[in-house]
Amino acid sequence: MEARYFRILRLLGFGYKARAEADGRLLCLKLGYSHEVELPVPPDVRVFCFKPDIICCAGIDKARTHQFAAAVRSVKPHETYKEEGIRYKDEVIKLKGPSLRWPALS
Repeated sequence: MEARYFRILRLLGFGYKARAEADGRLLCLKLGYSHEVELPVPPDVRVFCFKPDIICCAGIDKARTHQFAAAVRSVKPHETYKEEGIRYKDEVIKLKGPSLRWPALS
């Protein structure tokens, strides 16, 4: 299979890990839940894990490749306060600061 389209995802968080099994047909994710999340990969897409925190989705069909990457990302979306979760490699997220609605009691 000649892969034309790529989507690279990063796992950010303490203890978040990913691994590809069965020749790129199954993606196993450890995301801080009490269980390990297993995602079956569609036939036109292959998954590679270069490091435990970097996932590469590659395929010949752009729509299916990006759809699977979006499905992986939806398992643990990013948080705007703590910079944790799954995000695309080139995605820029503006972090929110502490809430300034309540004044400090003195």
